[in-house]
Amino acid sequence: MVLIASMLAVGSANKDWEYDNYTGWGFNHGSYHLNETKGPNKITVGGSENWHYGFNYKQWALQNGPFYIKDTLVFKYDPPNDTTRPHSVYLFQNPWSFMNCDLSQARMVGNQTQGGGEGFEFVLKKWKPYYFACGEHDGHHCNEGLMRFIVFPMYRGWHY
Repeated sequence: MVLIASMLAVGSANKDWEYDNYTGWGFNHGSYHLNETKGPNKITVGGSENWHYGFNYKQWALQNGPFYIKDTLVFKYDPPNDTTRPHSVYLFQNPWSFMNCDLSQARMVGNQTQGGGEGFEFVLKKWKPYYFACGEHDGHHCNEGLMRFIVFPMYRGWHY
């Protein structure tokens, strides 16, 4: 239950949550509605912080939602060098492997060099949870470095 609730919270997170500006879950009462955008967005994961060790991406996802189907996540990170740790991006297939940072069933979607320059893009194509994490150092960045988050994109135009 907690997992389902947290997935829904991530998918419906909205930075406009206030008493008079409710734009998230619930029933449609008067002018209250979802915070809609006109078309697919390009969202840099981590904003100006990009993808790096020690940043709380779970919190970032909660503050920057909702995410919608056809939105594009852009992962930017420096390729490894003498002063920069390597990073990658893995997509987990289920919540259990994600919670345990178990890379054995995850698929790499961005290797150590793909985040350089303009980064690489990942399109949210389906209505399903997407579990992302850094897979470097056998999951240490995922476990200890907070480099993991869940996105559950919604359909544009949903009204409750």
